[in-house]
Amino acid sequence: MISTLLVANRGEIACRIFRTCGELGIRTVAVHSDADANALHARTADAAVRLPGAAPAETYLRGDLIVKAALSAGADAVHPGYGFLSESPDFARAVLDAGLTWIGPPPQAIEAMASKTRAKRLMGLAPLGEVTEADLPVLVKAAAGGGGRGMRIVRRLAELDAALEAARAEAASAFGDGEVFVEPYIEHGRHVEVQILADTHGTVWPLGTRDCSLQRRHQKVIEEAPAPGLSDRLTEELYALAVRAARSVSYTGAGTVEFLVADGRAHFLEMNTRLQVEHPVTEAVFGIDLVAEQIRVAEGHALAPRPPHARGHAVEARLYAEDPAGDWAPQTGTLHRLAVPDGVRLDTGYGDGDTVGVHYDPMLAKVVAHAPTRAEALRRLAGALERAELHGPVTNRDLLVRSLRHPEFARARMDTGFYDRHLAELTRPAPDPLAPLAAALADAHGRSRFGGWRNLPSQPQVKRYAMAGEEHEVRYRHTRDGLTADGVRVVHADARRVVLEVDGVQRRFDVARHGDEVYVNSARLTALPRFPDPAAQLAPGSLLAPMPGTVVRVAEGLAEGAAVEAGRPLIWLEAMKMQHQISAPVTGTLTALHARPGQQVEPGTLLAVVQETSS
Repeated sequence: MISTLLVANRGEIACRIFRTCGELGIRTVAVHSDADANALHARTADAAVRLPGAAPAETYLRGDLIVKAALSAGADAVHPGYGFLSESPDFARAVLDAGLTWIGPPPQAIEAMASKTRAKRLMGLAPLGEVTEADLPVLVKAAAGGGGRGMRIVRRLAELDAALEAARAEAASAFGDGEVFVEPYIEHGRHVEVQILADTHGTVWPLGTRDCSLQRRHQKVIEEAPAPGLSDRLTEELYALAVRAARSVSYTGAGTVEFLVADGRAHFLEMNTRLQVEHPVTEAVFGIDLVAEQIRVAEGHALAPRPPHARGHAVEARLYAEDPAGDWAPQTGTLHRLAVPDGVRLDTGYGDGDTVGVHYDPMLAKVVAHAPTRAEALRRLAGALERAELHGPVTNRDLLVRSLRHPEFARARMDTGFYDRHLAELTRPAPDPLAPLAAALADAHGRSRFGGWRNLPSQPQVKRYAMAGEEHEVRYRHTRDGLTADGVRVVHADARRVVLEVDGVQRRFDVARHGDEVYVNSARLTALPRFPDPAAQLAPGSLLAPMPGTVVRVAEGLAEGAAVEAGRPLIWLEAMKMQHQISAPVTGTLTALHARPGQQVEPGTLLAVVQETSS
């Protein structure tokens, strides 16, 4: 029996495993990098061991250090979570060789399926060889790992070499393995997968289907179970293929077999020999704890002959610190507040006041809703996200809410190109016009206690805010009757809550302020000085770092004075294990180039200036 378990991972998955272990009476051990010294998973575990350094290659990808940490902390088992070393057969062997219990499939099963190229051959498939124009479009894909890293769509043959180079670099950084391959890219397919659970006694459960078609950068954003709209025939075919894949490698534990479904046909993608980020939707529908089942399997227990019955529908949304309207750029900073209403499940690796840093994936949390029907689950999740308190970096919350309510998604007509088609409309600013007024009145309430009333009704107070990329000026007055604003009746105002009435309808606004950042319901505003500093103005054509990160590359031959065309890639940044391309905004002349390979930059750092060619 397992008494003490170390989780070789971080973030929400580590916290989620610790929660299950607590319920099972198992003591827990966390490992943490220096960047995660005060992270929630390190604070939650019964014991924690430091991995010196911050980058994954120095810490969470160091299997030798993790095994040493398990032994020094007295653990008798290791759970890899997902990502990092979860699909490393060498790490699994090292754990077993140290006399520890491995919460996962046998190393030989991982080895057979960990490389997507080997997995395809095992299923009777093969990647493309030499690519020709007739093969386009194609997908360049990392052979190891997942999460959308090391993947590039290529639509023009001239772009293939650059895509291969970028994918190799990204895969090596994320997984320690730069092998990539090329396969046909199916434009309008659905990403459907089957959760499996297998024991050491020969039983394999296919635990339903999941649809994970809503993706950005080939990384899932919204997942649901069961996958809607599949025929019984196709569902049974998917189950059979998933069980066949598991049996072909004598699989044990939890795993996922992924497919692309198009025109009623299933195309095998890969088998993930680990727990998936989206496993909570399966847990909700089948009423089981997959982590607890993993532990039971590792302890030698047998599964029942048949899986439990599925009930209802579950939907999960991944809440990221990123800007969908800004090329999905990851965001960093202090997460002042993260809370969701009752009635949904929240899996997170962050607590209020924690810092969202640059070293790891920008996912803040997973929010999951379960209901009797799909429509009810979508409504419940959208409502919970809309009312969630999110104070800190920019997130994809609004995108998630709009996606869940989009007619195409509501009718289950989506595919992996959903965001290619709809991103512009889903990220179009729709600011609440009353939010700046509510922010100003809440701020004024605090100041009014110190003699804010003035006998100058003709002189309104003025506040300025930035919201959704635009500036808003607000005017209000202190009167004998309290705070007033033209056209709006102020029913109530204090530092945390404002109630306004317009045309007989009262609306409540919850307000929180952290420095210059103000949060009004789901709106995020920045308080601006009344008179802008002229020195803060930037030259037209200035290229600023959209996030903290490292300059990994500058376009070959690029120098001040060079002529550049609009859209030409100039600089590449790496942040949160992803590469981000910065291109010329206009056609013109590069008048300044400050970026240098290896340079660490903060958001807003001036990288270059392109002066537009006059017409």
